This record gives sequence, C-alpha cells and structure tokens, in this order.
Amino acid sequence: MFPLEDDFAATLMAIVDDVASVAREVASAQIAELRILAAAGRLAEAQTAQRNARVQVHDMALRSIAAEVGGVMRVTDRTVQRRIGEARTLIEGFPATVEAWEQGRIVRGHAIAILETGTSLPAEMWTEFEQVAIGRCERDTPNRVRGELEILAHRMHPRSFAERHEQAAAGRCVRIVPGRDGMSDVVATVPTVIAEGIHDRLTQQARAIIDTRDERAAARGCAGVAFGEAASDGDTDGDRDGDAAAIIATDQRSTDQVRADVFADLLLAGEPALDDTRDTTAGPLGAIRARVQVLVPAATLTGEDDGPCDLAGRSPIDPATARTFAGGTGMWERLFHDPTTGVTVSTDSYRVPSGMRRFLQARDQHCRFPGCRVAAIRCEVDHTHDHALGGRTELSNLAHLCQRHHSMKQFTAWRVRQLKGGVLEWTSPLGRTYREDAPTPAVAFTPAAPPPHPPAGPAPF
Repeated sequence: MFPLEDDFAATLMAIVDDVASVAREVASAQIAELRILAAAGRLAEAQTAQRNARVQVHDMALRSIAAEVGGVMRVTDRTVQRRIGEARTLIEGFPATVEAWEQGRIVRGHAIAILETGTSLPAEMWTEFEQVAIGRCERDTPNRVRGELEILAHRMHPRSFAERHEQAAAGRCVRIVPGRDGMSDVVATVPTVIAEGIHDRLTQQARAIIDTRDERAAARGCAGVAFGEAASDGDTDGDRDGDAAAIIATDQRSTDQVRADVFADLLLAGEPALDDTRDTTAGPLGAIRARVQVLVPAATLTGEDDGPCDLAGRSPIDPATARTFAGGTGMWERLFHDPTTGVTVSTDSYRVPSGMRRFLQARDQHCRFPGCRVAAIRCEVDHTHDHALGGRTELSNLAHLCQRHHSMKQFTAWRVRQLKGGVLEWTSPLGRTYREDAPTPAVAFTPAAPPPHPPAGPAPF
C-alpha cells in the first residue's frame, strides 16, 4: 500500500482540480469550433441558395470556404469540408447532445458516439434517439456506452437488423493498405463474430507460445544433444533441433508480434511455425479454438424477433449467426434478469465455482474498474473484501477485474466496496468516489403497466 503524505495529497488534489478546469475550457473551445464550422457550412448553402444553384455549384462554394478555413487551421480543405459536415449534423441534428456537453453532463467522446450511432437512423428519429442516448451516456464512459448505443439504434431502426446485416455482409472483403518501411496492413472486413473469433484464437495461441518458451527451449535442447550423439557425421537433424532450440531460447517477441506472426503462418502454411508437436493433424496450438460469449433474447432465438444479439464486451451481431451458435454449442445458459434493474440474478445451472463464474461473466461483461472495457473472459474474479481477511466467496462479494486493475486494488491506495445489485463504489487515494453500476444487459424487460381499475359501481347498502 502507498499511504498519501499531506504534501503529496495536496499537490495531487491541485493537479486533479486543474485537469477538471482545463477539461471544461477545452470542451467550451471544442463546442465553439463546432458552431463556427457549422456556420461556415450554412454560409455556403445560403450563398448558393440565392442563385438557385445546382449541387455542383454549392459544392464548389463549400470547397472554397473550406480551403479558406483550412489555411488558418493548417489542415487540408478536404479535412475541413468533412468536419463542416460533421459539425452541422451534430449542431443542427443533435442539439440536446450539444447542450448536455456544454453543461458537463457528457464529454466529447459521448457526443461523437451519439453522432456516429444515431446517424444510422433516419433523420426524423434523431431527436427520440438522443433523448434516450444522453441518459445512458451520463452513467458511463464513452467506450463502454458505445455498444449500448449501437444496440439502441439497431432496435429503433425501421428496417430489421437481420436485413441490414445481410446487406452489409455482402460487402465483406480483404484489402491491403500500403504502409511505411516495407510494411502493409491486411484489412479484412468480415462479420463481427468472425473477427472476434479470429482475434481470440490468435491471442490464445500467442499466449501459449509465450508461456511455454522456456519449457520448449529446454525440451528442444535435450532432444538435439541426445540425437546428435547417436547420429552419423552426415546427419543434420540434430543440428536443426539445436537451431530450433536456439531460436526458441532467444524469442523475445511481444504478444502483438507473436499474434501477427501466427496470423501469417496460418494463412500461408495452415499451421503455426512454432507448434513443435506436428505428429497429429493439429498440434496444441492448432487445436486451440476461439471462445465467444453471445447473449440471445428468447424471442430472437425462436425466430419471433430479428433484432440484434449482443457479443459480450464487443458489439451487436446478427440473429442468424446467434441462432447458429445456440444450435451448435455444447454449453449455454438461460439468464434471468431483475425486471426493474436488468441485473442478472440467477442462471439455470447454478454451481460453485463454475456456475458462479458464468453468472458473474453474464453480470459484469467487462472489468468493473471505472472506464475499463476488457471483456470479462479476459479478467480475474476478485473478492471485493479479500478472502484472506474473511471475505466470502459469494456473488455479493465477487466482481471481474482485469490484471492491471486487480493489481491496483491490491497494491495501491484505491479502495472498493460492493453495494446491492452488483454496484461497486470505488474510492481514489484522494477520497473521490466513483460509482460503477453493473452493465445494463442487452436484453432487459420492463414491467407491464398495471391494468386500469374498473369503473366504480353503485355503493352497497
């Protein structure tokens, strides 16, 4: 633990206050810039409207104004023209969002998330969408709330998500974006669940390679020496084994680098190059399969509804894919949510510890430190009140924390306590409190309105 000395605490408090003050000033300047850019767009429109000009003439006027503004901002006219369009959409199409931003109820990231998810809807639905979206943004950070806003926009859209996904999937492709220094980006546009599965499998394989470096190097080295002693002078198998052991022993690649190398190996050769047990069709690395967690509403599962399903910790997926997973998986749970709060309260097969872990994954969805969005399947289940100090292994005392924030809770002055409903209350070293509500499930039910009271009859005698 690191207790705060008085001078250190005072200095840190002043820094935090200054950051808050500067953040308000930056937000004010950003909104002022948006209003000015929107005014530039309206000026171009007004200039051409007086002449009853064609679309091309209006675009030329906008380009000219954008070039003038770009000269001052030191950016290209194309960039300014794009920003003018975004500014007009936000200022004129989502005025309540701008107002909430000005009042400090949300931040710029929230406004951008509302803009980018809301514009997928017809313009006449923007006002209805932003009223709900603002309320949700006030409760959480931009990176967390984006997935929830995507689900909201999908459910509000007049066309079904399944129909729109089918149209979008027709545009799947692979392309190369040339980079610098002999590097390029291979970009694959595929359905979200496929992309998540690819990344998850690569991550598991990369971790397996990194975690077993020493063990594999030792095994290779021993095999090389023993084989070399028995081999003839002309046999180079022992040398090859020794070379492989040397390569493994000096392997210092990061997880990102190993993931990229395994990706290339699988596409070019069909198997990872460092999978050194190739006596089977797929060695240990080749046998690794991706894991994804999907939340499917019952109505969607039965085909009564074509709304989006939730890929936990990521983004919506189409209902057809979710139904395919549900039909082929060997393990899936029915989840029950509190009808008022939407928090998961039980599962069909509740067991300790595996059943409890699945329950917590469904409830938490991601790391429960404020602002963190690492998926629950990548986190550790932490005892809010330490087990060594008497904390019990029960749902009201457990929550997912990623390794980074688990360590912060353990070795710094950050403190946390768990309230009812899975709510975590974090206290910083300066004494500031941050409420961390349990994430709202993608599927939540609200109580039906009570039936109207029958008309009063004649009073009894």
